[in-house]
Amino acid sequence: MNHNNRIARELNLQPRQVHSAIELFQDGNTIPFIARYRKEMTFSLDELQLRQIEQKYKYYEAVDTRREQIISAIGKQDKLTDEIHEKLINSFSLVGLEDLYQPYKTKRRTRASKAIDAGLKPLADKILIGNRGDLVSEARRFICEDYSIVEDVLAGARDIVAQTIADNIYVRQEIRSKMLEWGRLESKRIKDADDEKAVFRLYYDFSNRAKWIKPYQILAMNRGEAEKVLRIKIQIEERDWLPVIRRHYVRKHQQNWLEQLELSIVDAGKRLILPAVERYLRRYLTEIAHEHAIEVFADNLRGLLLQAPLPNTIVMGIDPGFRTGCKVAVIDETGKVLDTCTIYPNPPQNDTNRSLGKLKTLVEQYNVDLVAIGNGTASRETELLIADLVKQCNGLKYLIVSEAGASVYSASEVARSELPDMDVTLRGAVSIARRVQDPLAELVKIDPKSIGVGLYQHDLNQNELSDALTWIVQTVVNRVGVELNTSSVSLLRYVAGISENIAKNIVAYREDAGRFRNRMELQAVGGIGEKTFQQCAGFLRIRDSQNWMDGSAIHPESYSLAREITRTIGIHEDISPEMRQTMIDNFFTKTTTITLAKRLNVGEPTIVDILEQVVQPGRDPREDVAPPILRSDVLKMEDLQEGMIVDGVVRNVVDFGAFIDIGVKQDGLLHSSKITRDMVIAVGDNLKLNILSIDIERGRIGLSLS
Repeated sequence: MNHNNRIARELNLQPRQVHSAIELFQDGNTIPFIARYRKEMTFSLDELQLRQIEQKYKYYEAVDTRREQIISAIGKQDKLTDEIHEKLINSFSLVGLEDLYQPYKTKRRTRASKAIDAGLKPLADKILIGNRGDLVSEARRFICEDYSIVEDVLAGARDIVAQTIADNIYVRQEIRSKMLEWGRLESKRIKDADDEKAVFRLYYDFSNRAKWIKPYQILAMNRGEAEKVLRIKIQIEERDWLPVIRRHYVRKHQQNWLEQLELSIVDAGKRLILPAVERYLRRYLTEIAHEHAIEVFADNLRGLLLQAPLPNTIVMGIDPGFRTGCKVAVIDETGKVLDTCTIYPNPPQNDTNRSLGKLKTLVEQYNVDLVAIGNGTASRETELLIADLVKQCNGLKYLIVSEAGASVYSASEVARSELPDMDVTLRGAVSIARRVQDPLAELVKIDPKSIGVGLYQHDLNQNELSDALTWIVQTVVNRVGVELNTSSVSLLRYVAGISENIAKNIVAYREDAGRFRNRMELQAVGGIGEKTFQQCAGFLRIRDSQNWMDGSAIHPESYSLAREITRTIGIHEDISPEMRQTMIDNFFTKTTTITLAKRLNVGEPTIVDILEQVVQPGRDPREDVAPPILRSDVLKMEDLQEGMIVDGVVRNVVDFGAFIDIGVKQDGLLHSSKITRDMVIAVGDNLKLNILSIDIERGRIGLSLS
């Protein structure tokens, strides 16, 4: 089926945009390539919109596949009427299809199926339609070996009626809606359950309308249930669901037959429908919570990857520890390891003076500019040592760096290939140092799930989480661009169109043949055919190429167009960026980009993108991000006072606020109620903050924006 119009309506897009995007997908084009270099075809859809189209398209493909399976299954039962076939054809959700298929599913042996096998179906039909005969007399006609008395016969017939009601798609859908609207999700602590640290205290006796529950609350209660601390139930009043069934089935029955129908209705609701609907809603709420949590995780990862790099900086990385010591690595401006050691300034050794002396020697020997301290165990204790070091070394600064995933990197194949002769315990310090110089280039070496910038990570659908995070990394890498002659396999593999094998081929070619001189040389690399070259070339940079466009985001397919544009405006390579901008501004006082696009027979978006690159070829979007806060002194919680103004770096963003590093052992919380609706806060942001509250005993700091 053609679902383009449906997808367009759902995403509030034009059908032609969706149609073009799907055609481009089917033609083997990647999202980054389409978003950057096919704007004319999609009318400038961005990466997120393209991903949403792709996901919707895959969903409807799954719906089509499932529909055909159901049609085939019902057909094999010789029960596929024109009516049910039309309903299936006009159903466009997996849930709707399963509702339609429910009466035809092969069911395990049930009370209803046993009664049907015993021949009680005709009596059940009479209860449903309202018979005028004598109830007892009718029931006696169906007495058999398994149903030997009238009461048993009537109970068996009611079982069939209850199953019939439960299989009614309209009844299930209405009760499902009622439960979502009016049902209350309740959690209770299981008696004698082990929750020593009172992690789930908020949910020991919790109740709220299901539709009002926050995603993080769903995830918290689900974990409490999994750990056998909480018991969860969705409750709905009888007055909210019973009238739904009555409206579908109660007619002017004779009184004694109506009683049997009412008993069947109550049984159908309580025994069959409500438990099934509750399972559905628990699953639905969990899926919504997972989607939201993955979205938050992805947004945080994007912020982390887009942090401003600190190039041309000699960095000392420290992976803090207690008993096993602090691992230290010094790297030069290119990330090359200059020296490593282990110091023991913290308990139990407390070798502070010798540790300080060793660090000072390294700083002076290698002209270290910055110390990067991992934020894990013993981080703040080590920070005290570094604060003393900074006082003794003029111009030296330090900062706290997230070390999430550093241990994963240390033991990885990537680390073994990069640092083959280095002890695994020291590789983490190297990773911490390199994260300061170029967060993106270093973090791509780690599985995105191991970077840890979300909540309830291990409770989420791991495939969906991995897919979403991988997409974020790909989007950021392609937006920033990749230096072809220096980038690692880890970074290259995220470039549009490039697989890990092709990334390895690029590095192998570079090692064998030397530096790439221009983009066209890429076509000599094994595995890079015409299509792959088209997808990846625009995102790869060669900044020292004789052709300035090789260092820009201009695609090779547009080189001749770019030359024509610069020739038309009068720009040549020797003109400064500032002068180029002035010449462009002057040129477009007499014409427009639309007019120029028509004259050159191309789309206006391509003209605009090329002009941007003419002024600042290959500009890194991370240049717009504020650099990290570099510190020269350390604070303790005891130093804080309510009303104090401090600088902070956002470490994690969650539903209820943002956790912020303000330079003390414990991150502070900027609660969502203190953030204006129009303000977007991302991981890595630098903020001015006001100390609202301090709870030293519980290690909590409340913050507001200054």
